[in-house]
Amino acid sequence: MTAAHSTPATKATGRRRASHSMETVIGEAVAILDEAGEPALTFRALAARLGGGVASIYWYVQNKDELLDRATDHVLGDVLAVTEEFVDTDDPIADVRRVGVALFDTVADRPWLGGYLMRDTGVQPNGLALYETIGRHVMRLELNPRDTFHAVSAILGFVIGTATDLGQQIPKEVLDGTVTGEEYIRRFADQWRALDPQEHPYIHYIVDEFDGHDDRDQFTAGLDLLLDGLRLKSQR
Repeated sequence: MTAAHSTPATKATGRRRASHSMETVIGEAVAILDEAGEPALTFRALAARLGGGVASIYWYVQNKDELLDRATDHVLGDVLAVTEEFVDTDDPIADVRRVGVALFDTVADRPWLGGYLMRDTGVQPNGLALYETIGRHVMRLELNPRDTFHAVSAILGFVIGTATDLGQQIPKEVLDGTVTGEEYIRRFADQWRALDPQEHPYIHYIVDEFDGHDDRDQFTAGLDLLLDGLRLKSQR
C-alpha cells in the first residue's frame, strides 16, 4: 500500500503509522543508493536509517521496485529544477542540448540511476515532465509526428545510454589510487597499439584520441553529432 492511496492513520491492530514522510523515506533511499549502490538499498537498511521498523516502509511503497522508481523520480526532480531555470532561445537545438547535458551529468554521477529512468511514468511524473520538455523543444523544429518521436527517442537513448555506460563503477585499482584514471586508460591504449594494424585499422586510426580522452567531452561531441543531424533533417 502506498501513500498515494487512502490509508487510515492506524491499522486494525492499533499500530500507529511511522512518523516519516514520503519525502523523507525517498530522500534517505537516494542517500543509500548514492553512498553504496542498489544492492545496499534494502528495507531493513532503510528502516534502520530512518529509526523505525521495516514494516513502516510499507506505508509508503509496496516493494523495492517502486522504491527505486520513486528514488529515480526524486533525482529527476533536481534535473527539472535546473532545466526550469533555462530560458528558451531562438535555437531549439541549443535548448535540447542544454537539457541533455544536465540529464547526462546527473546520470553519470549515479551508477544506479540509468536502469530505472522512464521505467514507469505513472510513478515517475518528473521523468514524464523531462520527456515533455525535450519533446517541446524538438516540436519547434516542425518535423512530422513520426520524426519528432524518433528524434526525442534517439536523444534520450543516447544521453541515458552513454551516461549509464560512463557512470559504471570505477575500477577498484583506480578507486584505491593504485593507478590514475589516465594510466588505466593508457594500459588499454597500449594493448590496442600492439594489435595488427591490418586486422584492426579503425583501432589504430583512433587510438591516440582514445588515450587520455575525457568522458564528458566524448559525450558532448557525440551529442553534437546527433543534434547536427537533427538540424539538417529539420532544414530539408
